Amino acid sequence: MQENLFDIMSTMRAMRRLKPDPVPDDLVERILRAGQAAPNGGNMQEWGVLVIRDEAVKQQVQVVYQRAYDEYIGKGYASRLASMPEGEERDRYARQVDAVEHLTRNYHKAPVWLVACLRVGPQGANAMSGGSIYPAVQNMLLAARALGLGATLTTRHMIFGDEVDAILGLPEGVKSFAILPMGYPEGRFGPVSRAPLETFAHREKWGAPFSADA
Repeated sequence: MQENLFDIMSTMRAMRRLKPDPVPDDLVERILRAGQAAPNGGNMQEWGVLVIRDEAVKQQVQVVYQRAYDEYIGKGYASRLASMPEGEERDRYARQVDAVEHLTRNYHKAPVWLVACLRVGPQGANAMSGGSIYPAVQNMLLAARALGLGATLTTRHMIFGDEVDAILGLPEGVKSFAILPMGYPEGRFGPVSRAPLETFAHREKWGAPFSADA
């Protein structure tokens, strides 16, 4: 808990391999309070987090999650992997795909899920809706990392969102925007792999790299 926030952010790997050990409610509560502290549109707080431990519910959602992978997501991974030449970069990507497939098969085995939801009303969600729930999601991910818990942000279930929301028993007008499978990680936290900053940050116009020295 004494780690620097910037260190926490820079080592918050997506943890897709989780131990079956239960996560205590007091830690879950701290994570939820961190999420609730996040900003949201107009401070309307039209949000909610569903804490799921029920194995039967998780298993039903895993079936849909697997179907989304088989019908959509997995094909993209396979295509990109097939097009990459042999080498370190391909090996690294192959390990990532293996971790994604592991999570897909074992989605329901994560000790606890935090399902981030938003009341969208009769008009449904729009391009701005995520701004009122994803800050809370990031707060919860950071809090989990600070507490030594592994998690990852998943949204694949939204391909079949209505079906999943029905399994979760969400009322009309409430939609799930993310599921965070959470538990103690099998692996270790460490530096995230990202492209150089100049490919991410642009100064004044797109394509002009940002530099603190400029």
